[in-house]
Amino acid sequence: MDDVTLRAVRDEDLEVFYAQTNDPEAVRMAAFTPEDPADRARFDAHWARIRHDPGVLALTVVSGDGAVVGHVGVFGPPEEREVTYWIGRAHWGRGVATAALRALLDAVPDRPLHARAAADNAASLRVLDTCGFVVTGHGRGFAHARGTEIDEVLLTLPARDPRRVRRAQ
Repeated sequence: MDDVTLRAVRDEDLEVFYAQTNDPEAVRMAAFTPEDPADRARFDAHWARIRHDPGVLALTVVSGDGAVVGHVGVFGPPEEREVTYWIGRAHWGRGVATAALRALLDAVPDRPLHARAAADNAASLRVLDTCGFVVTGHGRGFAHARGTEIDEVLLTLPARDPRRVRRAQ
């Protein structure tokens, strides 16, 4: 597993994010993407809103060698906070998404947290499961990347059970 750190999003990170969100295989796997990921003006407007919304925490994922490998975030009203992440395809299969999501969960005390993934996105579902999310439902949604409705899995990271937290001695 790669070591990762999270930091504030910088202007220069957006070039990497834009390239990652235009990788055809990554777009297909994510499924729930903007209608036209190549629309740079919409991409820039989207990130401007994210970066200026106090209710959104968006962070850049940086690998141990200093490369920007993706982003993670939390958004939504307090009772519906949802996590999101995008890791560049060049970094798949090395535990980067799991490490990044764990780091985000350590930084965000809010619980419960929610997530959703395309039902056929086994890798993302495995990341969420490894980080403690449990399946709480199923639904269908229109996936722009696939041009059709697809099945999605709804997950929740439950509130921490104080009985399971070990006290430092």
